[in-house]
Amino acid sequence: MEAKKEIEVARERDAEVVLQVAGEGGNGGKEEERAATDVSSRSRRVAALDAFRGLTIVMMILVDDAGGAYEQIDHSPWNGCTLADFVMPFFLFIVGVAIALALKRITQVSAAVKKIVIRTLKLLFWGLILQGGYSHAPDDLSYGVDMKKIRWCGILQRIALVYLLVALVEVATTKIHPTTIGSGPFAMFNAYRWQWIFGCVAFVVYMATTYALYVPDWSFVFHREGDVNDGKRFVVNCGVRGHLDPACNAVGYVDRAVWGINHLYTQPVWIRSKDCSQSSPGMGPLKEDAASWCLAPFEPEGLLSSISAILSGTVGVHCGHVLIHLKGHSERLKHWLPMGFGLLICGIILHFTNAIPLNKQLYSFSYACFTAGSAGIVLSAFYAMIDVWGIRTPFLWLEWIGMNAMLVFVMAAQAIFPAFVNGWYYETPDNSLVHWIQRHVFVKVWHSERLGILLYVLFAEIVFWAVVAGILHKLGLYWKL
Repeated sequence: MEAKKEIEVARERDAEVVLQVAGEGGNGGKEEERAATDVSSRSRRVAALDAFRGLTIVMMILVDDAGGAYEQIDHSPWNGCTLADFVMPFFLFIVGVAIALALKRITQVSAAVKKIVIRTLKLLFWGLILQGGYSHAPDDLSYGVDMKKIRWCGILQRIALVYLLVALVEVATTKIHPTTIGSGPFAMFNAYRWQWIFGCVAFVVYMATTYALYVPDWSFVFHREGDVNDGKRFVVNCGVRGHLDPACNAVGYVDRAVWGINHLYTQPVWIRSKDCSQSSPGMGPLKEDAASWCLAPFEPEGLLSSISAILSGTVGVHCGHVLIHLKGHSERLKHWLPMGFGLLICGIILHFTNAIPLNKQLYSFSYACFTAGSAGIVLSAFYAMIDVWGIRTPFLWLEWIGMNAMLVFVMAAQAIFPAFVNGWYYETPDNSLVHWIQRHVFVKVWHSERLGILLYVLFAEIVFWAVVAGILHKLGLYWKL
């Protein structure tokens, strides 16, 4: 009875989506509330969206904290796509869905633009705090960052850029938003053609820059205290165009030119590639004949790759438009699934023909298609199980996490909560409650560090935050930007 009651209460709530990571909070703004009320008068809340968002947060926690022990789920060292590589595009996809729903009804364009800009600035602020180098969580209890080395890019910064641009296009075209959609497989695409035109512009800019920009030779000085290579200068020979390898691609060159090499991510995943690591795809000592670029910095959330990432947000916006205009379950699924499988197949063909390999670090076109298609298929599966067939109870914990995504992202995925707990230690910083639980409750009990770490992440992090999010949901408490 409690489960049925909760289902009915949730389905009667105003908003169809609550996206804390993108700034669409649990209570929302006045424009969003009016839009959501209008939507709720004709359709019930789509619980699959919360579950999808919760799944993305859970995946991030799992791959960030257990990926070191299980390299199979960690980011691909270069070409390819693993579980970790789905996290960012899934975030951007759900951001797009939220934009379509939140901006369905706009009474004042200037007020909507102001709100979009403010939320973008909030996302940028939190991105710099959490990933710019100021926070050293969870094991390093110090804080602060040398402004000569601050990292300008990151997960929230990329989300902020995609959110800003895609949302502004949605607002700019508000006067031509259709109230009804004609029949035909391409009617929805035609009705919102300006969003797709913008996505195509982003695609052309990315492809033209990637394949036409000349990448010259470059060098860097490696800095890591105690390392035998500390202070050495390495030279990388390029002088090419259109290369997609780690050393001489245009994506890295643009970031070095715009941000400066000292402001890029210093631990790129290519250190685990066959060209660098003796234990590839695992982390290991450098090979004796390792390439000069193996120790170089590289920004996985850089400027040019973020332009390509707009495609993920564009596909998400389109799926949001489907939710708005098509009210039948079969109509929605018939639109989402063909597009999802089409994009998925396109990405697979491009990759296995070596035309454009799947690459998260470059956010290649094949990768954008493959992951956006996967997102559409996963959303369709959740929608069918939860909203169509009513199999909701097994997914409630994902919904709870999804409705408080910003809280779980900051506290768990960015390790702020364990950093706080680690601040209360006995004699030495590695003798804290978190470390004790890891060693004695999981690792020693199972006599395996790898399995112990995995179980710790599953139970002491994911299950713990699912319970916390569930309690906060019962209390009606949500953290929004």
